[in-house]
Amino acid sequence: MTLACHTLNPEVKDRPWLVFLHGLLGSADDWQPLLPALEGWPCLFVDLPGHGRSASLTAAGFADVSQLLTDTLHENNVTAYWLIGYSLGGRISLYHACQGDRSGLQGLLVEGAHPGLTCQAERAQRRHHDQQWAARFLQVPWKQALESWYRQPVFSSLTDAQRQQMIVLRENNNPHSVSAMLAATSLSVQPDLRAQLLRLSLPVVWLCGSQDAKFIHLAQQSGFGLRTVANAGHNAHRDNPAEFARQALAFITSPVLKEVEHDLS
Repeated sequence: MTLACHTLNPEVKDRPWLVFLHGLLGSADDWQPLLPALEGWPCLFVDLPGHGRSASLTAAGFADVSQLLTDTLHENNVTAYWLIGYSLGGRISLYHACQGDRSGLQGLLVEGAHPGLTCQAERAQRRHHDQQWAARFLQVPWKQALESWYRQPVFSSLTDAQRQQMIVLRENNNPHSVSAMLAATSLSVQPDLRAQLLRLSLPVVWLCGSQDAKFIHLAQQSGFGLRTVANAGHNAHRDNPAEFARQALAFITSPVLKEVEHDLS
């Protein structure tokens, strides 16, 4: 079994693939604003379980999603690649990179994603938080649930107009599929990956919107490489796609190992 996906420039042979993983409620189409900057790069845009054209697929947890990703890469003959993941897609990228079989993976670029909680109290609190959201998705009218979702502090940079745009984009999701994926890949069940990530002999960088204070602080506190995207919040690739693409391709072209970067342009 593999995940639904679509490719861009698959005929390019002299560069690694860029494999894009979207966030909760998103789809492979979320990366479309980046397409003008990706000419000359082979790209794979993946629909995660419960989303997009993979809406009928379910996963029991991170291990299942990682295996589905591996099978999808093999099916599409992706042998050398970078993972670029946003939010949930970033957490899946981190988990996948820490597994034993990551042949072909050349680096990670993570946008607004958590490396893992460090204590049981935090896990219990997050478990309760995500269980409440999973239930709300099923019990509250869908548009109302989305309105509440995009009023969370992490989305505080959204204007009212931008919030309404996100709600319209997400209304076609199946609340049952999204609820199941949220439960299966809650941050409360994700391992704390910091130590493993810092031992990886791969370039890893956090790419955060300049207004995404929470994840900028998290990257700095954890000792990971950091680049920031000007005039952008949590969803930097949507808020400022041209700058996001510039930053991403600059790092992929000239990656840095084990060095904290600060690009505040």
